[in-house]
Amino acid sequence: MSQAKVDRNKEQKRNVKKIMAQERRSWMLTQAVLYAIIAAVVIWIAVALYQAVKAPTSDTSSVQSVSYTVDTSALDDYIASLEDV
Repeated sequence: MSQAKVDRNKEQKRNVKKIMAQERRSWMLTQAVLYAIIAAVVIWIAVALYQAVKAPTSDTSSVQSVSYTVDTSALDDYIASLEDV
């Protein structure tokens, strides 16, 4: 090994506590930012859902009932022909 490499390794060994503390702080900061982003997204979704559920509904007097009439005579004839067989 070259002398520069040996000196670099010795320096790293001397400062291992400082390096580990710096890496730990960096990791904790990363986690804090991620948790903040996740919390913001969850709160945003919760507020959007709450507003969708609690949205003012239109007047019930303006709501009209709609009914449909279906002619099933052709279907009844077909079922009757199957029963005859």
